[in-house]
Amino acid sequence: MLPSYLEKLTIKDLRERADALLQLLSECRICPNECNVNRADGEKGTYCHSANEVIVSSFAPHFGEEPPLVGFSGSGTIFFTNCNLSCVFCQNYDISQLGHGSTVSIEQLSEFMITLQNRGCHNINLVSPTHFVPQIISALVIAVEKGLEIPIVYKCGGYESVETLKLLEDIVDIYMPDIKYSNNETASRLSGIKNYWDVVQSALKEMHRQVGDLHINRRGIAKRGLLIRHLVLPNDLAGSEKVIDFIADEISKDTYINIMDQYYPAYKVNQHNELNRRITNEEYERVIGYAKKKGLTKGF
Repeated sequence: MLPSYLEKLTIKDLRERADALLQLLSECRICPNECNVNRADGEKGTYCHSANEVIVSSFAPHFGEEPPLVGFSGSGTIFFTNCNLSCVFCQNYDISQLGHGSTVSIEQLSEFMITLQNRGCHNINLVSPTHFVPQIISALVIAVEKGLEIPIVYKCGGYESVETLKLLEDIVDIYMPDIKYSNNETASRLSGIKNYWDVVQSALKEMHRQVGDLHINRRGIAKRGLLIRHLVLPNDLAGSEKVIDFIADEISKDTYINIMDQYYPAYKVNQHNELNRRITNEEYERVIGYAKKKGLTKGF
């Protein structure tokens, strides 16, 4: 099973998509924040604090992702610095909020992709790619010309522009968004985003339209589809049951969902008493039980 970008697109198609995405940087509306700053000319986004240069924290085979992505040889992760969300509990805040990383060229980014493929990784896993999508697709063009032929995974926080996602159709093979909250007010308070729940619903519907449910081959390796992550928060701050209702009723009961229990207090949670503890077993099992009741059985 070839990646979509080889099966359905030509190099010319990829270049045209890259050009269309790069045009969005001049009055930036790559993500729903729509800062409208000229990132192409070096201005920084209001939320992502990123201009036109790509900043990468690290790249390497990763064995801590979901099993269908890790397989036998690891998921080829590229961790991008900065983020279009400002979550007060981010466990990777040194990368997402403090900007730790190194500037890389488009050519270097393409080499990262080829290196990960040569190391046997099953996919190229783009972690927090949203604010660098135009540059990433430009690098992908070069990587394809060099022989890249493994699936592209798009791992994001769910706060995505449908306009941008449409330009990624037949490029991204596996979408892996988080659904962080089912309440706009909570998202505003804890992630600095006013319309998160409205946006994430539209974004996930578009992702599912493009790639469908997760397809896993006979070797247990994911090749295409939607994989959703949801982190259970203390005191039901994530609104987990409403998240599950949305997935089961409006996406698909065959959705692969990873309901995660690894929350721990980090970054600025000492300013938010309701977040300043780990979740209990009862809180986690309640969410798992509700997901099963709604007919979701894949991924946990």
